[in-house]
Amino acid sequence: MSTAPQPSFRLLPGDADSPVLLHVPHGSRTIPEEVRGGILLDDSALERELDHITDSHTAELAARAAAASPVRPWSYVNALSRLVVDPERFPDDREEMRAVGMGAVYTHTTHRERLRGPDVDQHPLLESYFHPYARAMTEAVDARIAATGRAVIVDVHSYPSAPLPYELHGTGPRPPVCLGTDPFHTPPELRDLAEAAFDGFGGTGIDSPFAGTYVPLKHYGTDRRVTALMIEIRRDTYMSEPGGPAGAGLDALAGALAELVGSL
Repeated sequence: MSTAPQPSFRLLPGDADSPVLLHVPHGSRTIPEEVRGGILLDDSALERELDHITDSHTAELAARAAAASPVRPWSYVNALSRLVVDPERFPDDREEMRAVGMGAVYTHTTHRERLRGPDVDQHPLLESYFHPYARAMTEAVDARIAATGRAVIVDVHSYPSAPLPYELHGTGPRPPVCLGTDPFHTPPELRDLAEAAFDGFGGTGIDSPFAGTYVPLKHYGTDRRVTALMIEIRRDTYMSEPGGPAGAGLDALAGALAELVGSL
């Protein structure tokens, strides 16, 4: 875990005519010192939790894919751990993960233990981290629409080979690559392109064990110029679980992601 101060997100420029935004929301282990003080776990327990909750090496995966793409996509990368805030959650009662203490501000861990105290005030975390992140991501999507007439969000995630206690839908299939879709923002042709790009990894599945994809609330459910797909890669295909080093599979997966980006 790093506590070094740094911006909470990074927008990495791509080619001016690219509509694609690679979004990497859960790849960091960094927790600012002022946030660390509100977390109940001791340092060793926190490191174990970060091993389980972090989508390790996904920022590197996206960076390699961007470099290999014929038209370089734009990349939006969360520089802080999702234990600070989770930018992909709804910040209100629409979020089903609040049932296990993992809404926009987590109160419980992957193993359903207490992460923060029951009287935690979530408002300062939302104001300092969640809302600025959402505004900047919205601006990045708007910029792609202004430049190209559309925006394609490719959400880059990973997930463990065995379900963790926090998962609400952990009993379903766990394919090497899970494609998370949205009925409004994921057209069939986008899903088909992803299935073709990742066909060589032992199979893809749809919306199991994780469903949906990230779209800024300004555009969500109303703007068809914004299409989106979540790529969930099972961790045993490219790394040593739960939080170990990447293996040879990372390069192959980056090549597949670059193929998808190129087709878009």
